[in-house]
Amino acid sequence: MKYTPELRTKYSAEIVPALMKEFAYKNVMQVPKLEKIVINQGVGKAIADKKLMDVASTEMTTITGQKAVQTLSKKDISNFKLRKKMPIGVMVTLRRDRMYEFLEKLIRVALPRIRDFHGINSKLDGRGNYTFGITEQIIFPEIEVDKISSILGMNITFVTSANTDEEGYALLREFGIPFKKN
Repeated sequence: MKYTPELRTKYSAEIVPALMKEFAYKNVMQVPKLEKIVINQGVGKAIADKKLMDVASTEMTTITGQKAVQTLSKKDISNFKLRKKMPIGVMVTLRRDRMYEFLEKLIRVALPRIRDFHGINSKLDGRGNYTFGITEQIIFPEIEVDKISSILGMNITFVTSANTDEEGYALLREFGIPFKKN
């Protein structure tokens, strides 16, 4: 028997019928779906300390279960002591089963661990995609608080096949993302 993440089965069993009813789609293929989740972490301090880059890469790999890729600077900026092609961040793009597993972990474990958490803002980008920032990586259970050298934030982007913000918001709301009540 093949393993399927719980949110993937929830998508096909509950979310698709709910969205078809809400937006009056005629075909199942019109229902928006989550295409990928991109997690990006800028490590500006890595210019001075190269070990921070390795630590950030290891932490990101541990959190997502997929090897993190270093992002490189595109141009020289003398004020920041930055040269072209220097590593300045790490990122991971999750698709398919790993994407659903990460989303489930984010919704059920990580976000509730944020202090004074009242939901996340519901501002999408105009094309049905959503990005929000996390200020501390220690909200993920894989990170051991005693072993971290510096607190780093990250941006998490949900890329959907939705055409409008309304459809993208409805899809993410159905997955259980805790948006703030307006």
